[in-house]
Amino acid sequence: MPGRGADVHPPGSQSSLHRANVTRVLRAVRDAGALSQAEISRRTGLSAATVSNIVHELADGGAVEVRTGSAGGRRVRRVALSRSTGLVVGVDFGHSHLRVAVGDLSHRVLASDAVPADVDTSAEQALDRAEELIDTLLRRAGAGRDRVLGVGLGVPGPIDVDTGEIGSSALLPGWIGVRPREALQRRVDLPVHADNDANLGALGELVFGAGRNQGDLMYLKVSTGIGAGLVLGGRIYHGAGGTAGEIGHITLDESGPVCRCGNRGCLETQANAKYLLSLLRDSHGEDVTVARAIRLAHEGDPGCRRVLADMGRHLGVGVAALCNLLNPRCAIIGGDLAAAGDLLIGPLQESVARYAIPSAARQLRVLPGTLGARAEVLGALALAMAETDQAVGVAAGG
Repeated sequence: MPGRGADVHPPGSQSSLHRANVTRVLRAVRDAGALSQAEISRRTGLSAATVSNIVHELADGGAVEVRTGSAGGRRVRRVALSRSTGLVVGVDFGHSHLRVAVGDLSHRVLASDAVPADVDTSAEQALDRAEELIDTLLRRAGAGRDRVLGVGLGVPGPIDVDTGEIGSSALLPGWIGVRPREALQRRVDLPVHADNDANLGALGELVFGAGRNQGDLMYLKVSTGIGAGLVLGGRIYHGAGGTAGEIGHITLDESGPVCRCGNRGCLETQANAKYLLSLLRDSHGEDVTVARAIRLAHEGDPGCRRVLADMGRHLGVGVAALCNLLNPRCAIIGGDLAAAGDLLIGPLQESVARYAIPSAARQLRVLPGTLGARAEVLGALALAMAETDQAVGVAAGG
């Protein structure tokens, strides 16, 4: 054993420890967007003095910016990664739209846009349009592709983790055999990271919206289909094959209508936007839309209110099943039907109280998403941010 007072650290270990501490600070700031020095200390476990020294070093080198703001009526200095560390891009393919956003690593959205697109029919056309919109928004943000560290990509269907292909041809018939991540990466010549839209909706709400500071949550996207994104321990849970969260295919009625998955009476057959409209067309006309049905329900229309309540109760059965399995603290409702608010969430909570284990039901908070239609594209940005250790390594001097 070395004598008392001897140097127990091998040569170079102090500089290695310093780089590791700098990296911890940078990752904490990147993941949160902006933090006070006290928050950095709590998240990293580093002393206040160590954090202060590292922040001064990084600010002098231009890697971070220290901004003054207010919180609770007092001035607060927050640390954020500077724009010089690079940009990220988020791409969200819906069945009939394309959304793209450009942001920096301090969670600021610098440019965004959404355009109609027939995504289902042709993968090639949709990907070409995405490339064009990426370049347009980068120009709007005053940057080129050379500033982009990575691209997050969302598609409306599960991605097979082994092949990288869309897992269901029924969802996107024009994408059979296409590997979305590789196809976009070839076009833009940038690192691309892909996931399905429900997972990215969960990530968007976790980082930017109603799920902030929640380690465990489920996000339900209720639209033309039903999907769930699951966050466990602060990370998206994909399952062995990438299909975790397919809540829409829980069986409600074995004698019910045939679902696109081939089974009968799936939750998705009785609780989605198309089903809602099919129930209302006879009484409200062929041109009724989801937005109009929700508006009429808020105004007191009994038919619209009844349909939304029934859908909420059906959704609650699926949420209760996930509640019993995973015991999350929070369920966030997103997608087209989230605008129904309590008209959907109230009956959903009644079903959870009936079908979930009482202790799990008591602990669950059901909230409407706060990001609306932007949840998935912001989730794509968050995915790209989470994968950008390159910028952190450069800023840390690695």
